[in-house]
Amino acid sequence: MLRAYVGAGGNLIDTAPTYGDGLAERIIGTLMRHDVAREKLVIATKAGFHGDDGPIDTSAKALLEGLDGSLKRLGTDYVDIWQVHAWGDAPLDETLGALAQAVASGKARYVGVCNYVGWQLGTAVGRDIAPIISVQDEYSLLARRAEVEVLPAVAYHGLGFFPWSPLGRGVLSGQYRGHTPDGSRAGSPHLAWFVEPYLQPRSDAIVEAVAAAGQGLGLDAAQVALLWVRDAPGVTAPLLGARTVAQLSPLLVVDDESLPQPIVEALDDVTGGPKASPK
Repeated sequence: MLRAYVGAGGNLIDTAPTYGDGLAERIIGTLMRHDVAREKLVIATKAGFHGDDGPIDTSAKALLEGLDGSLKRLGTDYVDIWQVHAWGDAPLDETLGALAQAVASGKARYVGVCNYVGWQLGTAVGRDIAPIISVQDEYSLLARRAEVEVLPAVAYHGLGFFPWSPLGRGVLSGQYRGHTPDGSRAGSPHLAWFVEPYLQPRSDAIVEAVAAAGQGLGLDAAQVALLWVRDAPGVTAPLLGARTVAQLSPLLVVDDESLPQPIVEALDDVTGGPKASPK
């Protein structure tokens, strides 16, 4: 997947220590030694979670130790974007101070936050302690909550926005229409919880609308879902969670595609109304 992605012109790789309990970072580190040069990649990773099911710890000690662990697993001296994985109970100034320290040390070029709601994002940026440049939040045709407060905060503070799960945790690909495929996230004992919130009648109607739009445009459902997010106001770059080259490849060939405005408006209507341009 990495070779296909870089070959198609991609460079941003988003990972975290909790993805496979460090395995994802180790695999990326190995690939950078043998397949893709480090300088061709923009690597983003995170800190704050401990283990796949562990607690959130955003203390400076935990964050900075997490960064050192990521650098070791990745086999690099720095990451391009280092992010707090979630809001935690540690004093906010302590958390932000760790981000600032990472930049000052050269271990992170830039810093960001993930999964913050609007007031958390505005508060963190407004403290002016760490040079936060970006935020990650879930955003798709099945999850438009970011439009309420996060995207307006992104616009006001001039931040980058990286939506995760732009395909609705895989549901918008249409793979769950009528059944749960073997080997899918929903069919996995340890990942089913992630998909189940979107396996419901309301989601079914949206998936059918996305599939119908794709049929009329000569695109598959996943491509339609991706284009809707990619071209939404305020979006910097969607973060794809493809698990195979077969899933990834169709999403790498839509750079020059866009959805006709009537299709965008129809999908907006089906999923909650028009997207407001962030002020």
